[in-house]
Amino acid sequence: MIFGKRKKPAPREYDKEQWRPVLKCSICNGEQVAGFQNIHTGAFREEMLIRNGEDLASFRARYGITTMEKIY
Repeated sequence: MIFGKRKKPAPREYDKEQWRPVLKCSICNGEQVAGFQNIHTGAFREEMLIRNGEDLASFRARYGITTMEKIY
């Protein structure tokens, strides 16, 4: 067999003591970006543009996230 089954990637890790997962939403055009916000400084680290529910589910599965806060 030339092509084998793809393995599911293991959830990526992030420092849960320094970063929290958030969904940054634009009030003007409704654009959403998933990423991480530094708990201490408030800095936002962009990870993925969210275009639909599948993108959000993919982001959550990638990092093993169950709940996310929305920020504006």
